[in-house]
Amino acid sequence: MKSTVAILRTTPGTVLRDYREVMNLAGYQDVIAKDADTALKVNISWHFFFPGSSTVPWQLDGVIRALKADGYDPDLIHACHNRTVVIDAHLGERENKQLNVVEAHGLRNVHLYEGEEWIGIKDAVGDLTKKFLCLNEVYPQGFLIPRRFIGENIIHLPTVKTHVFTTTTGAMKNAFGGLLNERRHWTHPVIHETLVDLLMIQKKIHRGVFAVMDGTFAGDGPGPRCMMPHVKNVILASADQVAIDAVAAKLMGMDPLSIKFIRLAHEAGLGCGDPREIEIVGDAAAAKENWNFVGPFKQMTFASSMQHKIYWGPLKKPIEWSLKTVLAPWSYIASVVFHDTYWYPRNADRMMKGVLASDWGRLFQNWESAAPKADANGYPDVGIAPAEISRMGAKAFAKSFSVLGTCVLEAPEFSNRKRKVVTNPE
Repeated sequence: MKSTVAILRTTPGTVLRDYREVMNLAGYQDVIAKDADTALKVNISWHFFFPGSSTVPWQLDGVIRALKADGYDPDLIHACHNRTVVIDAHLGERENKQLNVVEAHGLRNVHLYEGEEWIGIKDAVGDLTKKFLCLNEVYPQGFLIPRRFIGENIIHLPTVKTHVFTTTTGAMKNAFGGLLNERRHWTHPVIHETLVDLLMIQKKIHRGVFAVMDGTFAGDGPGPRCMMPHVKNVILASADQVAIDAVAAKLMGMDPLSIKFIRLAHEAGLGCGDPREIEIVGDAAAAKENWNFVGPFKQMTFASSMQHKIYWGPLKKPIEWSLKTVLAPWSYIASVVFHDTYWYPRNADRMMKGVLASDWGRLFQNWESAAPKADANGYPDVGIAPAEISRMGAKAFAKSFSVLGTCVLEAPEFSNRKRKVVTNPE
């Protein structure tokens, strides 16, 4: 059987209906069991709002409404967030208006690094560890994964965008934050192999794995943060994490099999990365579009250029060793200072301006008034006032200092906080 990816064009006025349709076209009810807990794995690539970077509220709202309409028990659905040392998930879920949606639906909101139990990977997946491409070498003492994931469904909620480490990022990369511990940066030199290992883990531990990808906004350039956002008006869904990432890459104008993590997963039989072998359902014409994105490597920021030199270039030998010691927080601080204190206040308004005037930009800006007026199809009234983002300039600059403080306090090299660890999945 061919892997299936569903794709539809959409508008704010039809997006809720379209999300339900795209999920059912991709056969999600055959994959997501109704008698198991379902985690909606929210993506927060930047705690500040930046179009294309993180799960948008209509994406989360559309998926939740589809689940409810199709008979899934809301008590068995929860939003799911991970933490990183450079991204404040609590700030992000507010700034990206994800928390608004979760609270409006009365769902549980799980932050994996706050009170959840974690289990050793060997206890969780057994001999599957022998098949890992790289994680045994990266973490010779093993690593922990959230215990709650075992037996749960998971629905990933990525966006269509490029990434300076993996060329593109989507469904497979969305598992990165939830499944690995705080020292995820140890895997960056072998990031493509890491994503393949994580997909193997997901297939072992989850009851069902599905992805719903938003391309209403899409990001091109040195993502997942400092990108040029575009309005593309498409949404995608699939039970094949490799196939949906391949179709998204092809939309962006790239050869999916030239992207290492897609090719490795395809060769390992974990999904289909060859567009010629993927069945497209929904709007076939939309799937044939070529957006001709320039990709993440032609216009890299200073930060992304330095990261490449540290992980794969001339700075690897003199500097990378420090990222596995108590000195590692220098890199977290440098990332926050560059992205939050410098780049966002200086560039975000200019980069966003073209898309904030779109219907999607106005829907985001006026979400608090538009969402309550939603009907079965979508949001008929997105407001008429010009879209504005309040966290700009001096306000973003000021907020970056509190993020910097959180970054230092939460650094695993400094934090004394202990996670609950169990030794048996039963």
